[in-house]
Amino acid sequence: MSNIFIWPVRVYYEDTDAGGVVFYANYLKFYERARTEMLRAMGFEQDELITHEAVIFVVRSVQVEYLKPARFNEMLNVSAALCKVKSASLTFEQTITRNDEILNTASIRIGCLDSDTLRPKLIPDALKQAINYA
Repeated sequence: MSNIFIWPVRVYYEDTDAGGVVFYANYLKFYERARTEMLRAMGFEQDELITHEAVIFVVRSVQVEYLKPARFNEMLNVSAALCKVKSASLTFEQTITRNDEILNTASIRIGCLDSDTLRPKLIPDALKQAINYA
């Protein structure tokens, strides 16, 4: 549907467990950063969406495959690609790689909510248009 967005991430000591490998939940943080930076690259800041559109984005579901571990101080590339856009949700296919080696994959569904009521809300038109042109 859209181009693949890539965001570089370095593994910090705080990202690892006692064995020096990335703690499993921290991969979700890396994916979140890539989605946030993808929106930013499209001209949308999440705090401004809250202020001007009264919308927030929340994770609705996650499916993750842990294939190989990442370790302290490694440079990773985190991808984000939109594969499905509905009226109030976005589904991303995401991958974490080290060089050309796939370490982790995920399918993440994001819901769009009204920031006041926390009920589903339509994705703002300007964002939907930007997605369609990406």
